[in-house]
Amino acid sequence: MKLPPDIEFHQDIRLLIYRPKGLINKAEINKITSVIEDLEAKMQEPFNRFSDTSEAHEVELNVGYVIQVSLHRVLSYGDRPPVKSAILATDSTIGHYFQLHAIITEDSPINVRIFQKREDAAKWLGVPLERLIVAAANGAHPDDRKD
Repeated sequence: MKLPPDIEFHQDIRLLIYRPKGLINKAEINKITSVIEDLEAKMQEPFNRFSDTSEAHEVELNVGYVIQVSLHRVLSYGDRPPVKSAILATDSTIGHYFQLHAIITEDSPINVRIFQKREDAAKWLGVPLERLIVAAANGAHPDDRKD
């Protein structure tokens, strides 16, 4: 399966990584939802997810749409084995939308958590931090600085 450039699947650690840039809108949410559902249909084993929203700077969504997508995901995932979905959200507006998603999926096998630090997400997912980092021009991700 050919994935869009902002989505990676790491078979060895069973992890999908989504890195939206710029605007998060309905088209973006539909794209990642479609990819996840296609992979779920294709894969025999469950896989975790990591959404790195650190390069997203604008949101054009509404609460009703987030509720609709979240309920759709709960119903379409059904009673499959539990998965973790870690979301790196350094922007408070983006974080609020994903927090709503986390609340709606709370009693489902989709366990969503919001993180402000990549290290915490890696630990929760049980994957090496290096796998969640994108090399920038200088070899380090902007939010991985030691201030």
